[in-house]
Amino acid sequence: MFDYGINFWAKDDFIIEDGKVKLGANNKIAIIDIVNKVRESGYRGPLLIRFPHLIKKQIDKLFNSFASSIKQYKYKGSFKAVFPLKVNQFPNFILPLVESSLDKDYGLEAGSKAELIVAMAYTNLKSPITVNGFKDKEMINLGFIASKMGHNITLTIEGLNELKTIIEVAKEMESPYPNIGLRIRLHSMGSGIWAKSGGINSKFGLTSTELLEAVNLLKSSKLISKFTMIHFHIGSQISDISPLKKALREAGNIYAELRKMGCSKLSIVNIGGGLAVEYTQHAGFNNRNYTLDEFCGDMVFNLKEIVKSKKEKEPDIFIESGRFIAASHAVLIAPVLELFSQEYDEKALKLKDKNPRLIEELLDLYNSIDERHAMEYLHDSLDHMESLLTLFELGYIDLQDRSNTEILVHLIIKKVIKILKHKNHNEIIRIQEQIQERYLLNCSFFQSMPDYWGLKQNFPVMPLDKLNSRPTRSASLWDITCDSDGEISFNKNKPLFLHDVDVNNEDYFLGFFLVGAYQEVLGMKHNLFTHPTEFSIVLDDEEDLEYRIENLLEAQNILDVLDDLDYDTKEIERILKQRIEESDKINDDDKKELLGKLYIMLSENGYLRTIKNI
Repeated sequence: MFDYGINFWAKDDFIIEDGKVKLGANNKIAIIDIVNKVRESGYRGPLLIRFPHLIKKQIDKLFNSFASSIKQYKYKGSFKAVFPLKVNQFPNFILPLVESSLDKDYGLEAGSKAELIVAMAYTNLKSPITVNGFKDKEMINLGFIASKMGHNITLTIEGLNELKTIIEVAKEMESPYPNIGLRIRLHSMGSGIWAKSGGINSKFGLTSTELLEAVNLLKSSKLISKFTMIHFHIGSQISDISPLKKALREAGNIYAELRKMGCSKLSIVNIGGGLAVEYTQHAGFNNRNYTLDEFCGDMVFNLKEIVKSKKEKEPDIFIESGRFIAASHAVLIAPVLELFSQEYDEKALKLKDKNPRLIEELLDLYNSIDERHAMEYLHDSLDHMESLLTLFELGYIDLQDRSNTEILVHLIIKKVIKILKHKNHNEIIRIQEQIQERYLLNCSFFQSMPDYWGLKQNFPVMPLDKLNSRPTRSASLWDITCDSDGEISFNKNKPLFLHDVDVNNEDYFLGFFLVGAYQEVLGMKHNLFTHPTEFSIVLDDEEDLEYRIENLLEAQNILDVLDDLDYDTKEIERILKQRIEESDKINDDDKKELLGKLYIMLSENGYLRTIKNI
């Protein structure tokens, strides 16, 4: 069984059993069975499957781990959290998230007016709302309205002008007022591509001088009692715990100093996001070098020690980690449309009565290869191919000879790999890096995994079945966009091996895991490929039913996509109809049939449909 590093990235959310990827919960449902059931109903192309039980599982893990650390260190503050809507604003994620956390101090964080409206509508009145990012007077007014609705809302100040606007609005509106948080600009920084979120030159936050001025403004405007939180954020996907501990020490001292200055209602330290997700499938390439318990324990212990030394109250700990909550809940399923070297089989050989000598030698190598001579014959075949391609360029052999050369070399490579498939041979990996199988997938990486294209973020990928047989083909993955960047190339340091399947006779599906954070909201309609058909799998406690398919939302059809771009779709339909009806290249009897076919295509999504309706 080949496990694709599932123990690194999945823990027990997903498991391998009977050669299939299954849910780790309840009756261990095979994902391939879910996919086949949905496809039987006529839904084609890529699928995005949501698992709401994994949302609840992550929330529970986070709260339980902090509760355990608070108990262990006899910490007097409490733990609260919010989910940043920017990570995933889709309702089929947000609504289960809110429902899963009704018994916890867990709310939503907004960074725009639209997100704040969502938070005001769906956050439990007892749960917190935080508002980050730049704000104008209208957005601040929304915060005051939320407070009057009964929400526990904190407006986090990114600059002094925002604070001055809050003071202005407070004079215009009666209490209750929202709480006020001050985002502090630390010297401490995270690591990796998101490190610029922290540091003295970061985009957000107040310097020490601005922080002192903000406190004076709050005191003079008699709003100091509403100042309850300081906030910092040193970056997403923090791989090491040390930078966060350093930032916490800096923030903890600022917290204590502010309380000594008379900010007596200041009682919360918001450490922002950054709790990392483990995406790796390969040993030695970890994305997170700490455990959840270590993370929580370090936050609690360090804050306790800092405020103890300053003889100040232990603050409530607040966190805004969204990736940790959202990533695992969604899986992208992409059907394989084609393997590009499958034309290289014996049926494609068109040998002549008299072939060039090197081709005859290639044929002999192919027929006589065995385990003992496998690598020797492989090297010989590659040398022969280079010589034959040179002969073609010089005009000494023809195109049929070139075709036979390519076919024979690929046949030899496949035979060597099959013979040596149970050996971890560095030479095999080197050869496979040069001669990869290209798997064409019915999906768009730009739409469904934009962080791969934009940030080179790796996502765990594996077949949904056939896991009781060893994969032998080094795989490069191509999406169906008309863009060379729509490719996940084979990497010998992090190799992906897939099965040599005949997709004309059987389906083969790849699952991309941990795509629930950021990918949907950042996905782009490159080539006008739209969001995949999505649905949620709700596990059922009833014995006669394993799960329910809910919230099924089919991918947009072509007309809807064009309408989103502000095309006049009625005009498009009229023009197309007119051009068919006026064409002298189409028989009158065929025009009605062609119009019918055209309207059917316009009513379907833009992903590919083959004879097999993959």
